[in-house]
Amino acid sequence: MNMGRTILPSIVALSLAACGGGGGSGGGSTPGPGTGVTPTPTPPPTTGTCSYSSRAQFVRDTLNEWYLFPELLDLTVNPASFTDVQTYIDALVAPARAQARDRYFTYITSIAEENRLIQTGSNAGFGIRLSYDTAANRVYVLEAFEGAPGFAAGIDRGTEILSINGTSVASLMASGGANAVSDALGPTQAGVTRTLTFRPLGGTDQTREITKTEFSLDPVSDRYGVKLLADGAGGQVGYINLRTFIVQDAGPQLRAAVAQFKAAGVNRVILDFRYNGGGLVSVAKLLGDLLAADKTGQVFSRTVLRPSKSSENETDLFAAQPEAIAATRIAVIGHSGTASASELVANAFIPYLGTGLALVGANTFGKPVGQFAFDRSACDDRLRAVTFRTVNRDGGGDYYTGLASVMPRTCAAGDDFLRPLGDAEEASTKTAVDFLAGRSCTPITAGGGVTAQGAGDRYRLLQSRAPTAAQRENPGLF
Repeated sequence: MNMGRTILPSIVALSLAACGGGGGSGGGSTPGPGTGVTPTPTPPPTTGTCSYSSRAQFVRDTLNEWYLFPELLDLTVNPASFTDVQTYIDALVAPARAQARDRYFTYITSIAEENRLIQTGSNAGFGIRLSYDTAANRVYVLEAFEGAPGFAAGIDRGTEILSINGTSVASLMASGGANAVSDALGPTQAGVTRTLTFRPLGGTDQTREITKTEFSLDPVSDRYGVKLLADGAGGQVGYINLRTFIVQDAGPQLRAAVAQFKAAGVNRVILDFRYNGGGLVSVAKLLGDLLAADKTGQVFSRTVLRPSKSSENETDLFAAQPEAIAATRIAVIGHSGTASASELVANAFIPYLGTGLALVGANTFGKPVGQFAFDRSACDDRLRAVTFRTVNRDGGGDYYTGLASVMPRTCAAGDDFLRPLGDAEEASTKTAVDFLAGRSCTPITAGGGVTAQGAGDRYRLLQSRAPTAAQRENPGLF
């Protein structure tokens, strides 16, 4: 989110770290659009501005003042025992992590990199989202971004990556697991070239030299992002695949999508968030508004800070939007990469739709907390610190283990990456349509249901060991 109040998650080895926009300079954090919260942290030291000791002191002072769980902050940790700011942060918040309250959600990142991502969606890479088969040591493409070099080379959903620079994926997985594959793909920088051998879905093996370039993360795909699907009973349902909440252009695209539904008289909607790690709260709030024409003035969500910062608490109300519809049933497609702002939208509708709302697919990551941005522009440092939690109208918001435990209905379904996203026969999409049409489904189990190809937790998102801002918000992106 481009705001002081932010929910932007990241997954590292399936551990999520949320983040968000912000801005400002020095030690401050400036809110973005749609929030009245403007943190005023303790000013940073003025000497040795970018030395490790100065940066560590700034982190400690800021967390001591603002961290959502002050009782779970270990201030006895000696910063001199570390040489890396992130490692020191991890030690400070270790008690909260042990209770699954802060799973790498507090971190240091680059102001310039994150702002560029929020404002333009620009990112360097192949533009493909990857998963790996934990049982068979194979790597598959879940999604390809249009305008990126991977898609231009013929790589799309369902493609299997066979080798990287002549080394087979099977041998990489056998020797070093998913990390070895991530490392072999190289740093996330424009100009990095790799020779990939891959097998397109239904095609023959190909070998291409592909160079990472800058590309834009289009929040709603022009190919499959918005659809009207038949419900099998003579009606239609609206389908939106939102890849990320982090890019500001998501707002206009969502307006256009819901305007299509309104023109078609559609009031039952599928929100496909299966790989959506979160993003701007302002975009989440807008999406809520667009689906709640009949709820204007009622509570969308509440933002709750630690007791000493309760004066910063906020309540967001549904606002009227010209494109809005009054959704009567909503199916949220989620999987392990679904987090933060994605979960916020689903949670907001629980008090209003009841059993007319369902989580389809598998359990989500579980991130009901968000961060403020605390900037030191001289060092290009942005501290993303967990500072608030969000709850719905009725105070519900403790889904640290995922949404499956709090949603009125759940329907287990696989992520069938052998079919295109938005395909009416793709497992999760088909199950979502069935739910909206009133047909029965199998609930998600305590273990989370099925994640891909009906194989339980066999398929997992591949993560970079040193994620960029874009990779934090888009799990599996390379």
